[in-house]
Amino acid sequence: MNALDHLSALLAAARRAGADQADALLASGTSVSVGRRMGKIEEIERAETNNIGLRVFVGKRSAIVSSGAVDPAGFDRLAEQAVAMAKVVPEDQFADIPDAPPPEDAAALDMDDAVEPTVDTLMARAAAAEEAALAFPGITNSEGAGASWSRSHIALATSRGFAGAYSRSGHGVSVSPIAGEGIGMQRDYESSSAVHGSDLSDPAALGRAAAERAVSRLNPGRPVTAKLPVVYHPRVAGSLLGHFTGAINGSGIARGTSFLKDAMGKPVFAPGISIIDDPKRVRGMRSRAFDGEGQRVERRALIEDGILTTWLLDSRSAAQLGLKTTGHAARGTSGPPSPAASNLYIEPGTLSAEALISDIKLGLYVIELIGMGVNGITGDYSRGAAGFMIRDGKIAEPVAEITIAGNLREMFMHLTPANDLEFKRGTDAPTLRVEGMTMAGG
Repeated sequence: MNALDHLSALLAAARRAGADQADALLASGTSVSVGRRMGKIEEIERAETNNIGLRVFVGKRSAIVSSGAVDPAGFDRLAEQAVAMAKVVPEDQFADIPDAPPPEDAAALDMDDAVEPTVDTLMARAAAAEEAALAFPGITNSEGAGASWSRSHIALATSRGFAGAYSRSGHGVSVSPIAGEGIGMQRDYESSSAVHGSDLSDPAALGRAAAERAVSRLNPGRPVTAKLPVVYHPRVAGSLLGHFTGAINGSGIARGTSFLKDAMGKPVFAPGISIIDDPKRVRGMRSRAFDGEGQRVERRALIEDGILTTWLLDSRSAAQLGLKTTGHAARGTSGPPSPAASNLYIEPGTLSAEALISDIKLGLYVIELIGMGVNGITGDYSRGAAGFMIRDGKIAEPVAEITIAGNLREMFMHLTPANDLEFKRGTDAPTLRVEGMTMAGG
């Protein structure tokens, strides 16, 4: 039996057990990873997973069961357990299984690399990254380098007639060198992820970049507290988009627990800013043929010319708000759907990163963030950071053990993107400049 046949059999078992509605998800995959440190292989791992989940509805009551054994002989028992659980939980007037159109062809998204790399290939990628890092002057040690490959298969079927499946592959390489000696050591990292191995960054280039940054971070200072512009390196700039999408998640909006709960149709970012969610990007890290409820997905401007245009909604949060799902449902085999973004990015600006900082008399260039001090109800923002001071428009001395703080409402309105956007992580941003933040140091 293939995946959809298994799901069809599980849904039939749910009907026999007394479910009024049901949906089922099967997620399977294979992954291989290698790790090395200081030239020696430390780990080689291969894992295979196969999980199936069933959600049943008895009236307005629902329950979910999951299993790591995809065995049709056990489907009746699994369905009976789910129905028994559903009968004793409270009713939920908003939860439902929505109608869904037939799935679109996933092949157009080019999400599955047919080439599975050998362990030798993965070892070579990790070796190239670490050896390039260790060869850089000033590098004294290594936290290691790794390379990985995975392929996953997702299949979803519902009692309302939807049935769809797609596969996704992923390749990755990372490296983390150490510079200096004793208590003065500094580390940095670099990584690359891609759906297709041919789209990975050159591992040696990653190693050199991480090494150069680690050396540049030696002997950091702790600057005095000041209010100044903060510039986010692209590898940490995407975190601001994560805070934004968390604030427009339909679940939080329905509960009234978001600082953006009253912002629909209003300016949230400065004029000219656009933030896009594009689940149909070819070879996108988070592309998908349909959402976790079988709904069609489409490219959306979440922010258009600074204006908030939509919430991220699944069918339940949409029902709570009297709206329609936006196709943002995401789920696993053991939990219900909930809203989530896909390939998320802020459109680039017109200035280079160098030009973006050229007029900053005194500022901070952040390359690493620590901790998660963000209040989703008030928008208050406070995070540990490390990076470099900006003096007279130039990157200057390294700094560490500092805190940057502000409020996300104000930060969003005073944010300027550079023109160096690259699609690397699934949530991507160019260099971002935010005015008027507080830096607390020594």
